[in-house]
Amino acid sequence: MLHIGSFLAPVCRGTNRRSFLSMASGLPGLLSGGLLRAEEIRPVRSVVLLWLWGGPSHLDTFDPKPHAPAEYRGPFAAITTRVPGLRFSELLPNLASRANQFSLVRSHKNHDADHLKAGTFGLTGFAQGADGVAPSFGAIAARGLNATKGFTNKSGLPSYMAVGRGNPRDVVGPVRGYGGGNWGTGHDPFQVGCSWQGQSDLPGLTLLPGLTPANLGDRRRLLGALDEARRGTDAWAQTNQTAWNLLDNPQARSALDLSREPEAVRQRYGATAFGQGCLLARRMVEAGLPFIQVNFSQYVEAMTPNTDFGWDTHIYNFELLPDRLCPLLDRALPALLDDLTERGLLDDTLVLAMGEFGRSPRITPQAARDHWPRCYTSLWAGGGVVPGRVIGESDSRGEDPVTEPISPIHVGTTLAERLGVNSQIRAELGVLRGGRVLHELF
Repeated sequence: MLHIGSFLAPVCRGTNRRSFLSMASGLPGLLSGGLLRAEEIRPVRSVVLLWLWGGPSHLDTFDPKPHAPAEYRGPFAAITTRVPGLRFSELLPNLASRANQFSLVRSHKNHDADHLKAGTFGLTGFAQGADGVAPSFGAIAARGLNATKGFTNKSGLPSYMAVGRGNPRDVVGPVRGYGGGNWGTGHDPFQVGCSWQGQSDLPGLTLLPGLTPANLGDRRRLLGALDEARRGTDAWAQTNQTAWNLLDNPQARSALDLSREPEAVRQRYGATAFGQGCLLARRMVEAGLPFIQVNFSQYVEAMTPNTDFGWDTHIYNFELLPDRLCPLLDRALPALLDDLTERGLLDDTLVLAMGEFGRSPRITPQAARDHWPRCYTSLWAGGGVVPGRVIGESDSRGEDPVTEPISPIHVGTTLAERLGVNSQIRAELGVLRGGRVLHELF
């Protein structure tokens, strides 16, 4: 591995034009103005955000510290990966074998240790304030694309969908920054549930007994006449149209039907709600949906019924990670990346996996790890990302970044830019002010 500024780059495969320009950008006076920027890469069609709710332990996944004192490094070994010099936790062998297919950011920083506040900040780039809640990255993508010249969503599905039983929450309540925020509920993600058996459902569109999509035509015409007076609000018209599209558009309904997938494909993702949710996300990508968020968790793989621990491992961190959480991620995420690659979709799809923060490097008296917003890791693949890189670096114990801290606003700006929601559109919408694109990834 070669240190270039604040990131690592593999040298064994030689240097392509993009890598050379990226190296040169860190050397004063070389190729001034010649840096290949993310804006110059062809925009992607879709973003898939795997939201690992609860805060995965960065030391026990993608940023192990094998030389730290025992009370920091934990019991898991650090294993080699397909990228020379890069090590992961032994709990992620499948991802380690594919490390040359994606890149990491190891220097994220949030500004709150509370799940709900950190989650809002992590999904919007801003804390909730007196002026309300900023729109989430998915809402910005959907609304921004509608303002983009030439964009047409042909999928029949909403441009922003969330897979899971609901929005991320803890015992206190739900994250506030999951959707439209100050823009209103008309910009919230459209929810689709997915069970471990691969059965999807639309909780907001349950038909009354005796009604089917086939006999809704007359009712729709009547509703159109009755709703004429309400069409002054764009949100109502948009929500109404979305509902009808999902009810009577065979193409849209087909995209949500996992029974059309061969059993062998479904098995690759694993018989879990998260695994089948990732498969559902791939079908949405095929349909042309711009922004898909797969939530792990809203009671997804919960340790006990009707709880939502997710990756929040205050207790049993060193039991839940090897027995449950890491095997789920290490099966579903590689399956998604392989599937997108085999179908020729990965270059046009940006995949991001991350949570709202990491976990405390020093092991607690409960033999676990607590919330840690000061440093955590994300994984990026496809969509123009140069694979095999490590952006940023944490200190020897994983407590703080020793390079530029990467804020959630930079994440949102990068996602928007890669989808074609450029700086002019963002300025017109008044969103993501102060963010920058993570050019080091591209």
